[in-house]
Amino acid sequence: MAIYQRSEGFSIDAKADNSPLTEADLAAHKLLEQGLIALTADIPVLSEESESPDFATRKSWSRYWIVDPLDGTKEFIKRSGEFTVNVALIENGVPVMGVVHVPALSITYGAINQPASAEHGAWKHEADKTTSIKVRSLPADTAVAVVASRNHGAEEVVALLDRIGATLGPAETTSMGSSLKLCLVAEGKADLYPRLAPTCEWDTAAAQAVVEAAGGQVVDDQLAVLRYNQKDSLLNPHFYVIGDTDYEWQRILKS
Repeated sequence: MAIYQRSEGFSIDAKADNSPLTEADLAAHKLLEQGLIALTADIPVLSEESESPDFATRKSWSRYWIVDPLDGTKEFIKRSGEFTVNVALIENGVPVMGVVHVPALSITYGAINQPASAEHGAWKHEADKTTSIKVRSLPADTAVAVVASRNHGAEEVVALLDRIGATLGPAETTSMGSSLKLCLVAEGKADLYPRLAPTCEWDTAAAQAVVEAAGGQVVDDQLAVLRYNQKDSLLNPHFYVIGDTDYEWQRILKS
């Protein structure tokens, strides 16, 4: 936040894939990596801003931290406030713990995503108050709420909204950056988030833990639950974040 609030601005570089990188990304990475290593020296840390080990190494990890030090760098640069810090603990491909912090709004989403645990559940901390959060049932008397990326996959999302409209009526749509979109589904402010453009595993892991602990699902384009560290590439498939898992979404999403 000290970098974000500088009146003179901050340095911006470009990565190999032409995505932006600021000094805040690197500062947050350094702080989080050092902190996690100090906390759990026996658990590997995979961060967006670290050198990623090859799959031969990663596939031996039954448990590891996955970190996105600054998700929504474009929003950070625009000073929209819609950027997050994401930290998740992965066990055997499943995000069993997640924290999504929203520095500009002083909001934190968290989850213990272990159904057998007495602490299982998702919560939101805001204004010194912590409240449990849950996904909502698909509304019967109001429009379906769809949250979408501000920058990616517009044509495919429009086609999906047309299918939703033909089945459930016109949807209310909100555009937003970063993993905040998943958290809106988790807290019952949105019913669906379609991501029909590239993302990486660190973009979604922490917020997926929150969504699943709140009763929702994150599924790929074949409607299989998204899992982690299953292949050489760290790219996610296209995916959907679903609030009400009792609705037969396949009628719309696989059309």
